Amino acid sequence: MRLRYIFLFLLLVSCTNVPVTSQPEIESSQIPQATMTEPVNEVVQATQVSVATPRPTLAPDEWKQLPVIPQVSEAMKEVYQHGIAMGRNPNVFSKVGDCQTNTGFYLVDFDYPNQYSLGEYAYLQKTIDYYEGSFSRTSLAMRDGYNVAAILTPLRADPEKCESGETPIACEFRLNNPSIAIISLETNFNGRPADDYGKYMRQIIEYSLEQGVVPILATKGDNLEGDHSINAEIAEIAVEYDIPLWNFWAALQPLPNQGHSTELNDGFHLSFSRNFFDKPKNMLSGWPWRNLTALQALDAVRKGLESGE
Repeated sequence: MRLRYIFLFLLLVSCTNVPVTSQPEIESSQIPQATMTEPVNEVVQATQVSVATPRPTLAPDEWKQLPVIPQVSEAMKEVYQHGIAMGRNPNVFSKVGDCQTNTGFYLVDFDYPNQYSLGEYAYLQKTIDYYEGSFSRTSLAMRDGYNVAAILTPLRADPEKCESGETPIACEFRLNNPSIAIISLETNFNGRPADDYGKYMRQIIEYSLEQGVVPILATKGDNLEGDHSINAEIAEIAVEYDIPLWNFWAALQPLPNQGHSTELNDGFHLSFSRNFFDKPKNMLSGWPWRNLTALQALDAVRKGLESGE
């Protein structure tokens, strides 16, 4: 059987339709590399894990130099162990996000062995097997148009699956019972200052920690606000709370047009191609790198939480 490429995308949903393009080749030295370091029915109660008081920690633009793939802090190992003691499922993660998360492009193929081939990234297979079922699950905390405020708003929750007064993230955590949440909320907060974004994101992070769920917080690929202030806020929050940061923005920088579509040219929608090269290091589009680095981040966090390294 012909070797399949690492990511096979069928169609773009949720955001827009993006045509396929060819891109110039990138030197392999420019490609970001990873640095290694049964569900329950009843409502899970909050842990008593203390949450650090937020404090400024990063210099301006320091976030741009933070690694793509996170390490796991001692504080998050404690949160994870409390979560497991509460009954959190170690083999389950949840997605929390907007249209860039609520799409068949994002991680879904990893639940279908015939739709990907890892090649030189074969070490990631153990993590794919470990979280089988989570990659393609439709999270109740992801939807087109969601932003940091919507995640915390009961009126935005699915009325058919969520309880009265339940927020989307509380509903997802109750029904999916994850031990990890990958949180990637893009620019659907346009026109609002980064401080407002941070106020709501801190509530999301604190709720996750209280519920024994380890958050992996992602920077966004775009800069629609013009000054990178939201990514700076995201990174600040990750450092303040000592949580894993998946610096997706940094992963995109070596790619043509920083991994964004040249057809739409809106600085937001990622580029993609159905005709990938045989090796992932030669892939030049934004979507393959989003999936690869997300999986690398999940792999690094899983290993860090399990091994105690």
